[in-house]
Amino acid sequence: MNNKKTGLVRGLGWRAFAAVFVAGMLLGCGGAPETVAPPPPEVTVATPTQRDVTIVHEFVGTTQARESVEIRARVQGYLEKMAFDPSQFVRKGQLLFVIEPEPYVAMRDRAEAGLKAVEAGLRRAESDLDRLEQAVRTNAVSQQEVTRARAERDQASAAMLEAQAALTNAQIQLDYTTVESPIDGMVSRNLVDLGNLVGAGESTLLTTVRRIDPLFAYFEVSERFMAQILEQRGGHKDPGTQSELPATLVLKETGLAIEGRVDSVDNTVDPATGTIQIRAVFPNSDAKVFPGFFVHVRLPGELLEDAVLVQETAVGTDLGGRYVMVVGDDNVVERRYVEPGPLQEDNTRVVLQGLESGERYITVGLQ
Repeated sequence: MNNKKTGLVRGLGWRAFAAVFVAGMLLGCGGAPETVAPPPPEVTVATPTQRDVTIVHEFVGTTQARESVEIRARVQGYLEKMAFDPSQFVRKGQLLFVIEPEPYVAMRDRAEAGLKAVEAGLRRAESDLDRLEQAVRTNAVSQQEVTRARAERDQASAAMLEAQAALTNAQIQLDYTTVESPIDGMVSRNLVDLGNLVGAGESTLLTTVRRIDPLFAYFEVSERFMAQILEQRGGHKDPGTQSELPATLVLKETGLAIEGRVDSVDNTVDPATGTIQIRAVFPNSDAKVFPGFFVHVRLPGELLEDAVLVQETAVGTDLGGRYVMVVGDDNVVERRYVEPGPLQEDNTRVVLQGLESGERYITVGLQ
């Protein structure tokens, strides 16, 4: 028992000595280590630039074909021929389809035969009338016979007009068996396969042709914007009496930009939305834009002289709005809320209010 107690005392003594030794070492080194603050972050500072800027307004619109035609079967028959490839560009008058013409050729021939028969009857009636009119002068026939011959001649003449109309109609029906493109444009695929009966009870849709050069873009603008444009241009005048309003079509997906012009403004503001529809026209000879695309349309607005511009990277956003970090006196940084303007092509943004040209702002190192 004494040996166990002695060992226990020795163990506790060594532990106490170790604790005192560690504490001494810490005291000898000046106590617990203090947390060292990190150095302030490095930032890049710049001053705003100034230049004249034309405000560009951007709107979302959709493209539509300049002309669009549904090609339908106007006579009944079996579809015999397709004379185009899908998505091909076709010319006005180019053959697209052939519907079996044989029944309509027969109808045309029958109408021609009927017309010839009626013409022969008319010539006979006219000859009989001439003969009776000469005979009545010598009292060889009565005036009643002349009157009857004249009525027969008139009936024959009316019958010939009817036969001519029947022939014309038969020829029209025959012409409808060859389906041609009524416009220049891009044809879609065939919607009916060869051998199918078309035109039975309805005008069967065969395909569509759309003229996509030039191309229209329709978009809505606010009545406020429209009022500003009218004020700048001195009101609305008939086309040709004022300069055209330029427009730019932009595809955000590819960056494609096409220069065009505004060619139509609707004559009524929609009271439900407070907007008015505008149409712009753009060249599209290389067919890089199709009808139905969602596009951005840019219109020039007012000119800002000596506008203040900052780098887009310097503009932040929080619940309070858009802001820039301004470096003031004694290099003190403050958050300054500003009214941003449009973004420019050089990735600078117009600041309409909140920042002066001589002030410094942080461009890099906002975090």
